[in-house]
Amino acid sequence: MTHPTPGPAPHTDALGGPVPLYGPDFAENPHAVYARLREFGACAPVELAPGVVATLVTSYRAALEVLHDTETYSKDPRVWQHTVPQDSQILPMMAWRPNLLYNDGDVHARYRQAVTDCLDLIEPHDLREMVHRSADRLIQGFAQRGEADLIGEYARVLPLLIFNELFGLPDSYSARLVSAMTSLLDSSSPEGAITAINDLNAYMANLTSLKREQPREDLTSWLLQHPADLTEEELQWQLLMVTTAGHEPTANLIGNALARMLSDSRYYRTLSSGSLSSSDAIIDVLWNEPPMANFSTHFPRRDVDLHGTWIPAGTPVLVSYAAANAGAAAELPPGARADAGAHLAFAAGPHGCPAKQPAVMIAATAIDRLTSWLVDITLSVPYEELSWRPGPFHRGLVALPARFTPIAPDQKGTSPWTSNPASSIPQEATSEPRPPASATPVPPSR
Repeated sequence: MTHPTPGPAPHTDALGGPVPLYGPDFAENPHAVYARLREFGACAPVELAPGVVATLVTSYRAALEVLHDTETYSKDPRVWQHTVPQDSQILPMMAWRPNLLYNDGDVHARYRQAVTDCLDLIEPHDLREMVHRSADRLIQGFAQRGEADLIGEYARVLPLLIFNELFGLPDSYSARLVSAMTSLLDSSSPEGAITAINDLNAYMANLTSLKREQPREDLTSWLLQHPADLTEEELQWQLLMVTTAGHEPTANLIGNALARMLSDSRYYRTLSSGSLSSSDAIIDVLWNEPPMANFSTHFPRRDVDLHGTWIPAGTPVLVSYAAANAGAAAELPPGARADAGAHLAFAAGPHGCPAKQPAVMIAATAIDRLTSWLVDITLSVPYEELSWRPGPFHRGLVALPARFTPIAPDQKGTSPWTSNPASSIPQEATSEPRPPASATPVPPSR
C-alpha cells in the first residue's frame, strides 16, 4: 500500500479546513454538521480527533460505491496508523487487529466465514429467551424504585449479559464483562482504556481456555470447532470483535428507540394510546439516528477521485451512515426510501454487519419486555433535554431517565421475578467452572 500523503486534510478548498466530529456541538446537533459537510459535495474533510484527519462520505451512492469496491479500497489500516500518535484516543477504534473488521481478501473471508457460520447456529427462539431472562434480571434491579436510567441500568448492560450467555459462560461471569466494557466506554484517559482492554483480554483468555476443556453448544465452542481452524489469538480477537462491535450498536439502538417511543404519543404505550410499535421505532432510528453514525473505515489503495473529490492513497475514508441515510431520498428511486432494509445503519457489501438480524431482534425484544412490565413508563425530562455522548463514531445517549409505577416481587400475577424460574436457566449456568491455569492474556492491539 502507498504511504499516506502527509500534511493537511485532503480536498480542502474555499469552504475551509476539516470539520471536527468531536466535542459537545457535534454531539448535540450532528445533522447541522452533516448539512455543512454536504456543501463540499459527496465527501468532506473531517477531523476525528485533534490532528487526525479523514474523508467522510456523506452521499448515499458514493457510500455504496466505497462499501462494495474492494479493489480500490482496503480495510487494513497498518500503514496509516503508524502516522498517528500512539496515544491518540482514536486508535482503539481504528488500529489493526487480526479479525474480520480490519483485513482483506482471503484472510477476511476466512474470519468472516467462521463468524457468520457460527452466528447462524444461534436459534432465534433461544436468543429471544436469553433476552427475556437478561431483561427480567435487570428490571428486577429497579422496578421497585419507580425510576431508572434506562441507559446505564438497562440498554448498556443487557447486550453484555446476552453475549456472556452466548459465549457459554455462567451468569456469574457476566459481572466481569460488564465491568470491563463499562470501564472502556467511560474511560477518560489512555491508562484507563488500557486497563479496561486488559480486563477484556483476561475475560476472553479465560473463556477460550475453558471452552477448549469443556466445549458445549455455544458460540465459543462452535468457533473452536470451525473448519477455519482459528489460532488461539485469532479466536480471541473474533470473540472480542463480536463483543465490542456488537455491544455499542445494540445498546445505542435500544436506547435511541426507547427515547423515541417514550417521547412520542404515536407509539403504543397503553391500551388506549398510540399505534406504532417498537419495530417502527427501531426502523426510524436506523434511518434517522443510526447507533453507529460514522464508521466503515477504508483506505484507498491508490489516489482516487470519488464523485469529484480527490483522495490520496492510504488516507482514511469513513462512511457517514447518518448523513447518507438523510440524503437517500434525493438519490434513491421514488418509494425506495420506504424500504426498511435500504438504510446503511449496518453498512453494506462484503464488510456489512454479519449480525444485523440478531441485533434488531435483541433490541425489539428488550424494548417490548421492558414496556410490557412497566406499562406506564415515561421520560423524566423532555426529549430535547437529553444529552448525547460526544465522539465521531457513535450516536448514543448519556442517560435516559424514566419513571413508572413501581412493581414488587410479591404483587399478584406474573412479574419479572416469576416469569423465568430457576428451572429455566441452562444447567451449565448454575455452577461456575474454574478457568484453567493456562489461560493467557490476548496480545495488545497492534
